[in-house]
Amino acid sequence: MSMTLTVRPLASGDRPDWDRLWTAYLAFYGTTRPKEVFDATFARLLGDAPQHGLIALSGGQPAGLVHYLYHAHNWHIAPVCYLQDLYADPEVRGQGVGRALIEAVYAAADAAGAADTYWMTQESNATARQLYDRIGQVTPFIKYSRGPKA
Repeated sequence: MSMTLTVRPLASGDRPDWDRLWTAYLAFYGTTRPKEVFDATFARLLGDAPQHGLIALSGGQPAGLVHYLYHAHNWHIAPVCYLQDLYADPEVRGQGVGRALIEAVYAAADAAGAADTYWMTQESNATARQLYDRIGQVTPFIKYSRGPKA
C-alpha cells in the first residue's frame, strides 16, 4: 500500500520534527551545529527572508525537508534559486520524497520567476545522485570554499 505524500511550507509547530530532520541531515554530512544556529535558521525559514523551508509528510508523518533561497546572479536578470539542503528519512528513501521536495522547489522557483534552480551534493553521494541525474543536469563546476572564519 502506498503512503500519501504531501509537501507544504514549514510552520512554527513543525519545530520538533524539523529539529529531528535537520539533525539527521547534519549527521549525514558528519557535522553538528549549536542551538543558536538551529534557532536562527528556523526563524529565517519562517520569516520574510529570502530563505524558505518545506517539509514532506509521508502518511501524515514528517519524512523530509528542503531549504532554498533566491539570490541575484550576474548572468541573469531574474534571481536564481539555490536549493541548499535536502533530506529524506532513510525509511522513506526510494519512495519519491526527495523528488517531491525538489519538484516543489522547482514549482516555487517557477512561480517566483527564477531564471534557474541549482544545488550541490558530495561527489560520493551516489544514492542521491541517481535521482539528481534524472531530474537535473550535472555541471562541470567544482566548489571551493575559504572555510569558516576562526
